[in-house]
Amino acid sequence: MKLLVALICILPLVATGAAAQDRFIILQSTTSTANSGLLDYLAPKFKDKTGIDLRVVAVGTGQALKNARNGDGDVLLVHAKQREEKFVADGFGTKRHDVMYNDFVIVGPDDDPADIAGVYDITVALKKISAAKSPFVSRGDESGTHITERGLWKLAGIDAAADSGTWYRETGSGMGATLNIATGMRAYTLTDRATWIAFANKPDFRIMVEGDKRLFNQYGIILVNQQRHPHVKAAEGQAFIDWLISPEGQLAISAYKRDGQQLFFPNAN
Repeated sequence: MKLLVALICILPLVATGAAAQDRFIILQSTTSTANSGLLDYLAPKFKDKTGIDLRVVAVGTGQALKNARNGDGDVLLVHAKQREEKFVADGFGTKRHDVMYNDFVIVGPDDDPADIAGVYDITVALKKISAAKSPFVSRGDESGTHITERGLWKLAGIDAAADSGTWYRETGSGMGATLNIATGMRAYTLTDRATWIAFANKPDFRIMVEGDKRLFNQYGIILVNQQRHPHVKAAEGQAFIDWLISPEGQLAISAYKRDGQQLFFPNAN
């Protein structure tokens, strides 16, 4: 009888412990938020506030959107606004919120074979790279960075993909791997500034082009629609969104720095 009573007393504690361990969400996000270290910085702060673990799947924006459409995640944090809005319009997400921004830059070797250093107009810089047939490395992975890059080539009136395999190379990889390839090839590439600041392997490489308003890089966050995928942890996912766009979450984003430099700038609401 004593053993039975003990088991009855223990069972609720075991159930409570299991429930606590089960408090997590899956965040489909980008390699830039992971490579920069931002999510590793935010996750423990969010857990301290809510008790909810953040489990991150870091892929390109295109893949993150695809994964979320398939129900493989609770929250989406990416940077391709038109595709994010379509994701919500198609019923896969409940609402999109602006969260933060930074910008894209073109980086390249110090010898600057296309002579683009200091050029402000991104389309002029791309035309010079194409004309010089200087090596340019593209992610080629349908990420937010790749989507932006393709749009910039189009604005410049250049079909860079037609020269794929010559001066224009596509890695099909994340930003960190693409930067490694670019530095190894001494090639230009487009990167988000946060990943560039956090990137360690950049001897004799520097930012060549920056500041053009068309290099603006907005991030958005979306709760995956539980009506599409009943297993989505809507309450926990919304808790993360609410925290991230709250003054506390926004302050945490702005406080994150590498080498004394702020990587992301909050702009919720």
